Amino acid sequence: MAQALPSGRKDNFFSNKTIWITGASSGIGEQLAYDLSDFGATLILSARRVAVLEAVKNKCKGASNKIHIVPLDLAQHDNLFVVAQEVIEKHGKIDILINNGGISQRAFTIDTSFDVDKRIMDVNYFGTIALTKAILPNMIQHQHGQILTITSVAGKIGVPGRTSYSASKHAVHGFMDALRAEVAAHDINVINVCPGYVKTNISQNALTGEGFSNKKTDKNIENGMAVEYISNRVLNALRKRREEVYIGKREVMGIYVMRLFPKLFFRIAKGLAK
Repeated sequence: MAQALPSGRKDNFFSNKTIWITGASSGIGEQLAYDLSDFGATLILSARRVAVLEAVKNKCKGASNKIHIVPLDLAQHDNLFVVAQEVIEKHGKIDILINNGGISQRAFTIDTSFDVDKRIMDVNYFGTIALTKAILPNMIQHQHGQILTITSVAGKIGVPGRTSYSASKHAVHGFMDALRAEVAAHDINVINVCPGYVKTNISQNALTGEGFSNKKTDKNIENGMAVEYISNRVLNALRKRREEVYIGKREVMGIYVMRLFPKLFFRIAKGLAK
């Protein structure tokens, strides 16, 4: 397993860049804030809870005047364009957008209300593409940029109890794959990072079929990869201008089984639903 870079190490790739991170109040987004701040980047940290973002900012090792808090609800799509314009006017440009904000699901389709389906799609898909579209003209104007989206192994394969979540991540993949081809001529790098099980609060905050917080930690999540490891892999993907990265253990094998032996994968998936 790769190790996180030592604290205080300078990184010229990030030190002069303005980087916007959504979902920065916890999990992968929070760790990315710590690491990128340590490298001297100018950060825009977004999530719904301002107090939690302030706590993250206070834990960052970089200069406080280079860390800016911008409250954001990814489900409020029209507001995303307004906020993005304000951010661009203040900072001039966004070098890297990290789409990390999102919400998961813990319920079978038959037990999931349509309102929950819409809520997950509003946040994970429409929120992601709205913010991406809002900053894209600025990147095209400067003929440079990177758009990295934290998706999921579930964005490549479907598993029981995650129908809406998986659908939203599949949709993000389709959008970003097409966008990558469209903006390549403008030197804009589009990256999808697909983690498997990561030790975060994702299962605690996942929506039940009725739309409440799950408030339970899955065993796979409890035994998942550390956010420090995921952050390190994300930063390496940015440095190397990758296009798609899979991060995980056995769960990543499901992507290849699905691709090469679909009947076997479907049989395994059916077993997981029992």
